[in-house]
Amino acid sequence: MNIAIPKETTDGERRVALVPDMAKRLTGKGITVRLEQGAGEQAGYPDDRYVEVGAEVVSDTASLWGGADVVLKIHMPGEPEGTDGGGGRHEVDMLREGAVLVGLLYPLTNGDAVKRMVRRKVTSFSLDQLPRITRAQSMDVLSSMSTVAGYKAVLLAAAAVGKFFPMLVTAAGTIAPSKALVLGAGVAGLQAIATARRLGAVVQAFDVRPAVKEQVESLGAKFLEIETVAEAETAGGYAKELSEEQSRRNREVIHGAAVRADVVITTALIPGKPAPLLIGGETVRDMKPGSVIVDLAAEAGGNCALTKAGEEVTAHGVTILGPVNLPSTMPHDASRMYSKNITTFLDLLLEEGNLKLDFEDEITSATCITHEGTIRHEGTRSVIEGGSGS
Repeated sequence: MNIAIPKETTDGERRVALVPDMAKRLTGKGITVRLEQGAGEQAGYPDDRYVEVGAEVVSDTASLWGGADVVLKIHMPGEPEGTDGGGGRHEVDMLREGAVLVGLLYPLTNGDAVKRMVRRKVTSFSLDQLPRITRAQSMDVLSSMSTVAGYKAVLLAAAAVGKFFPMLVTAAGTIAPSKALVLGAGVAGLQAIATARRLGAVVQAFDVRPAVKEQVESLGAKFLEIETVAEAETAGGYAKELSEEQSRRNREVIHGAAVRADVVITTALIPGKPAPLLIGGETVRDMKPGSVIVDLAAEAGGNCALTKAGEEVTAHGVTILGPVNLPSTMPHDASRMYSKNITTFLDLLLEEGNLKLDFEDEITSATCITHEGTIRHEGTRSVIEGGSGS
């Protein structure tokens, strides 16, 4: 069994899919691990660390991809520029027929790459499609990366706001703590609450799902009460799209809290939908000058009407940050978490060091996108056959 770890080619990506500790776990089972030269360097894992645990370092990209039984990645394969040995070829085209690819592939929005995998008869598994079941928690890459994003969002806010987060008693007098508002109490939101509280802020939080109130309060934050609808949560535990009337009432409550806050962290996402609008332009206009919004939904359109993905915007004296790919800004620990998740998932696919794909298994079946020249994942097949997947 030959497992390959290529260097990520997505702009700004500093993580690596497998860290040395997890590579050691695989080589200890007699599995060959081959790493593209320099793949872990930006995350703080130099090549010699991999060599120490029995992995091979490969400089020729085409050889790495072409000789792999399994490729572990973070992002969907793409078309790298200036890759040694790859000749500018799409990474999927460098795979041998029948190879296995595992990563965060987001197949619904990467239709061209999915079609390429079908043509190459690649068996692909996308970890963003993991079912929300107890047995899959140790493989949940999305939760791990949301933890990183929630933590880093508060650090960005603390650096930008121009105020202390904690209450300070100084010779110059007592300084009141900052007020933070967190919108969305999923994994990222809960981590943002916990981090803001550790830094000493007074925190309020809002979520359309009343069931998360206890979690919010257990972290020392106040939960914003609002009359909610019973259908605000899917069977899988995610927030779902609300009616326009419910959304309007939510925005009214959020407006009242946002204008009193020094920092607002927004994390609200609806799977497969644009991010819900929680902060309109009028709310930004009424917020305190010098306050900060960090919008973690920027890549999905933003929870704030004025957010621009990847940019910093100032409007009415309010700074609005739209960070993208925050986990990559903390590549060392983010890679450790990702590596642990993907290695645990890989255990499902292996038996005594050999591939054994059990499509009767709920996790294997739900995450498999392509296999033997077909699209197995129903949602992806529907999008691509509908003509909107590339």
